[in-house]
Amino acid sequence: MRILHTADWHLGKTLEGRSRFREQEQFVDELVSIVKQEQIDVVLIAGDAFDSVNPPAAAEQLFYESIARLSDNGKRPVVVIAGNHDHPDRLSATSVLAAAHSITLLGLPTTDVQTIYVPSCEETLVLAALPYPSESRLAQLLASENDEKQLRKQYDEKVGEIFAAMNERFRDDTVNIAMSHLYVAGGATSDSERPIEVGGAYTVSPERFPSRAQYVALGHLHRPQSVGRSGMPARYSGSPLAYSFSEAGYAKSVTIVDVHPRQEANVSEILLSSGRPLVKWKATEGVAQVYRWLDEGKDRNAWIDLEINVEHSLTLEEIHRLRKLYDGFIYIRPHFLTKEEMVQETREHVAIETLFERFYEKQTGGAKPTNELVQLFLELLADEDEDGDDQ
Repeated sequence: MRILHTADWHLGKTLEGRSRFREQEQFVDELVSIVKQEQIDVVLIAGDAFDSVNPPAAAEQLFYESIARLSDNGKRPVVVIAGNHDHPDRLSATSVLAAAHSITLLGLPTTDVQTIYVPSCEETLVLAALPYPSESRLAQLLASENDEKQLRKQYDEKVGEIFAAMNERFRDDTVNIAMSHLYVAGGATSDSERPIEVGGAYTVSPERFPSRAQYVALGHLHRPQSVGRSGMPARYSGSPLAYSFSEAGYAKSVTIVDVHPRQEANVSEILLSSGRPLVKWKATEGVAQVYRWLDEGKDRNAWIDLEINVEHSLTLEEIHRLRKLYDGFIYIRPHFLTKEEMVQETREHVAIETLFERFYEKQTGGAKPTNELVQLFLELLADEDEDGDDQ
């Protein structure tokens, strides 16, 4: 059985008001191509299909069109679970209609497992699928006292109980997979993931995974990564697009799992090319360097977080001109040089008195230092250097 594992699509999500919808459409097109080229038998989507519990109509339309294309008119099973961003009832509202096309939509956590015959490989999948198990969705109070350690312990134990119950339903003659949307202790986070719970109480130990699972498909963390314990492959597939600048430089991918009954799973990944990358620029030579980069076509298709070394505050006119030249600027932040940075620039052949004059003008709102003040600064700097040499 050849399984594709993906998660955290966050359809409808924007980047500081910029639409990512076209990029999400591109990802879906790429995913459909991968599924066909790799001859995938089953697609698992491990939560956060949407970015909010009330997604835009266009995002919902894209989601339903996407899973219909992935299922290939019911020839390929697709299973979707709710993440912490999804409304569980809204996600599963069309489950009866979806089931007719071999699509399973699961909103709330239960101890039920999904037994799915997969005709393309003539094997049966037993899937221990656990949608995002928040305290409210588990419909019970974890602890009577608001004690973080107690909450963490109770939550970990409760999720472990659910997985243990599911574990009893696994069989020797089936492919046995677990899937959930949660934060496994030790996973590396990024800024684009809203914390599941305050204080980090709601984390789960990898020891709680079903012991007979051949692979654990996870959602919530946006960086592709393996977690879990020795001998059990467990992995976050990551988000298909970078959703914050803390993810700049991440390689995005989907996970492929090749597995047969009673055999160890072989896990690999396929890198994704769709979407605009998120890039950080630091213009140490000022705004002229930014214009030069734009002329050169640097990172032409990227969303950019720009930091510029400046002597004075950027005017609104300068900011508007940059944004008019390139629509990919998300942040444009001035950086005023400190004394230490001025000394560093001096080592790069900029006169220290010139840097001091710039610094003084910036601090005073445009006033020019007197010659006596400049001379005093140079003398103090020289004294400081001599004191350092004596030590």
